[in-house]
Amino acid sequence: MSSSHSVCRAGVPLGTRALRLGLAVGAALLLISCAGKPATSQTPAPQNSIRPSLISTDQLADWQRRGEAFRLIDVRTDPFVYLKDHLPEAVYLNSETLRAVAGGTPMQLMPAEWYAQVFARVGIRWDLPVVVYSAGETHNIDATFLVWLLASYGHPRVYLLDGGYFKWQLEQRPLAKHYPKLVASPAPGGAFKPATATLDEVRSAAERRDMVLVDARPPDQFGGEAGAQMRRGHIPGAINHYWQDDLEQEGFGRVWKPADALRATYAAQGITPDKRLILYCNSTTEASHVFFALKYLLGYPDVRIYTGAWTEWAERSDLPIESGAAPSQAAGRH
Repeated sequence: MSSSHSVCRAGVPLGTRALRLGLAVGAALLLISCAGKPATSQTPAPQNSIRPSLISTDQLADWQRRGEAFRLIDVRTDPFVYLKDHLPEAVYLNSETLRAVAGGTPMQLMPAEWYAQVFARVGIRWDLPVVVYSAGETHNIDATFLVWLLASYGHPRVYLLDGGYFKWQLEQRPLAKHYPKLVASPAPGGAFKPATATLDEVRSAAERRDMVLVDARPPDQFGGEAGAQMRRGHIPGAINHYWQDDLEQEGFGRVWKPADALRATYAAQGITPDKRLILYCNSTTEASHVFFALKYLLGYPDVRIYTGAWTEWAERSDLPIESGAAPSQAAGRH
């Protein structure tokens, strides 16, 4: 049989049949792809890595210009500053909605079902990115607290606005007064798995010194010179790393230090990736800021937060405390 007959079958050239088959398969794949996308005129923002990360004001402004789909959450402490103005399309969520009394101790985590309802009510979807911002100065901790909760619920794309509202405003970027048109989202699936440590685990760490305790409060509270709780000072053996030390001045605002600078600062205190770390503060929020640095920005593998915090520890007269500044080499014993 000649070569011209060898590429034909049933009277149709094989090249033509292959072309037709390729077009049909391509069309089918296109239909499947379109059917799987949500009905929206917006383009979802780029996917993030597994860990939450920072987003700059330039990046966020670019997302808004391009009409990308994401949920923007304002967690500034005072709801009236939100009423005055906020970033366009931002939804307000007060951080005190995210914690309450437990067993008599104030400012404790809520059950998973509570967070599921709150996240659904403010329109957070698991198939779209979430950007969280706070004032950007003294209350950056409110934003990192929400980021930590969302990541603990398994949200795959969570961003923290570097510099917060303050930097956005200083750059004279758009602000709004209207409230976004909001439709509640489905409750998230999956499990709520925050990286926490119990009081017993912290007590064991203080006694055995087999884990590093990191106190994220201001130095005067760590040293016992200030504090609202009935006892002042810190948990024995703890290292003081004030959460605001992870920020630096940029213009008139404050932003996160580069990763290399953060890594060097923590390493100088003996807070290194090979250690098992338990963070604490007054009420989890300050510790969440240090958690963001260590776990999300630097990738430390074993970091947890003692959510009972100094508020629980200081009230227990049977638990030991120390006061005064800790020696700089304290971490070297762990």
